[in-house]
Amino acid sequence: MGHRLTIDLTSWSAQADWVDGAPVSASLTAEVDSLQVRKGEGGVTPLSGPEKGVVRSNALKVFDAKKYPSIEFSSQDVTAIDGGYRAAGTLRIHGAERPVTVEVSVADDGGQWRLESRTSLRQSDFGLKPFSLMMGTLKVADEVTVECSATLAKNG
Repeated sequence: MGHRLTIDLTSWSAQADWVDGAPVSASLTAEVDSLQVRKGEGGVTPLSGPEKGVVRSNALKVFDAKKYPSIEFSSQDVTAIDGGYRAAGTLRIHGAERPVTVEVSVADDGGQWRLESRTSLRQSDFGLKPFSLMMGTLKVADEVTVECSATLAKNG
């Protein structure tokens, strides 16, 4: 009860189109059914394995994963900023589309590039009703933080 959850979407793909050495568009698709509960911090007791399964099941119901199996972001407006890029585009979750702008930091990590992004979203903006139980005394916050990180091998 009262855990701050870390949830991963483990199946996803991303693409960027480049012109003259710079990205001009980007897209990302994540499969909702790949949702995994990694950990729950805080709470009265530690989050157990079976509780992680219950959280996953409830999240898939909130996302209506059978009807809306993927989360998609698409941007045709990518601009360079200090330390990375800003992508303004459309995010589709649960069949609802909303404009979203994300900043992606890019760092040279030796033989690969490290990309990271962090933004906040409101579930209700996408028609999602945040999960709650015990008549609303325990609920997932409407605003959630979404973090993405990836590494990409440098081309020889």
